[in-house]
Amino acid sequence: MNLARIMVAPNGARRGKADHPALPVTIAETVETAQACFLAGAEAIHAHVRDENGEHTLDAGLYRDLVAQLAAAVPEMAVQITTEAVGRYSPQEQRQVVRDVMPKAVSVALREMLPDASQVQAGRDFYHWAREAGIAVQHILYEAGEVADLFAHIKAGVIPADELQILFVLGRYARDQQSEVSDMDPFLSALALQDYDDGTVEWGLCAFGRNETDCLAAAVRRGGHARIGFENSLWNRDGLIAADNAERVRELVRVLG
Repeated sequence: MNLARIMVAPNGARRGKADHPALPVTIAETVETAQACFLAGAEAIHAHVRDENGEHTLDAGLYRDLVAQLAAAVPEMAVQITTEAVGRYSPQEQRQVVRDVMPKAVSVALREMLPDASQVQAGRDFYHWAREAGIAVQHILYEAGEVADLFAHIKAGVIPADELQILFVLGRYARDQQSEVSDMDPFLSALALQDYDDGTVEWGLCAFGRNETDCLAAAVRRGGHARIGFENSLWNRDGLIAADNAERVRELVRVLG
């Protein structure tokens, strides 16, 4: 599955209703949001699920339920689940949820799946299993230095070499975090240094704060893909808080023309 030009990330693992009343927490709310965002121009959704207390969880049953309901409600929208650990889940637990859900696509943070040498063999088994199962793995990179780490694992045979999908994260989950368009330059410079001719590379971007729209528009114009939504930013380009995720998608569509 190729990366969508615009993927919506409507909730993430950290924000809740106290941050914005339109942030989806339940499966029903996430499905309703996905429908609105698809109509606004998002071709894919980066999906998180929450437990009964509204907390981030890697519950396979909830994921299967969400994926099934999304397939029924908005069948043309691609669905990517996440293995995000949030300091709570081990690499083994992250791998297991993918095996239990069998999604078409998943995002996996390189630093969480391969934190040290003890996880390399299990990581190798997971990445190659996912490739054989036809699961598109998007590698989440939080710093430009991780680009070289990713390609070192590819060279070592830990990560399959073909059909790479990467997400560059501009900024952090911190109060008043503001990403800048120039923040993507170290990532792209690091990517350009890699000697890679074994397949295709699709890269995407997410950004924090009031500059999210400008960062994502710049990424698309440079050949990348955009991940937009309340997981990373609540703000429109004018500095005002958006009414909902669909409004964020519409603004990006409008800016891209």
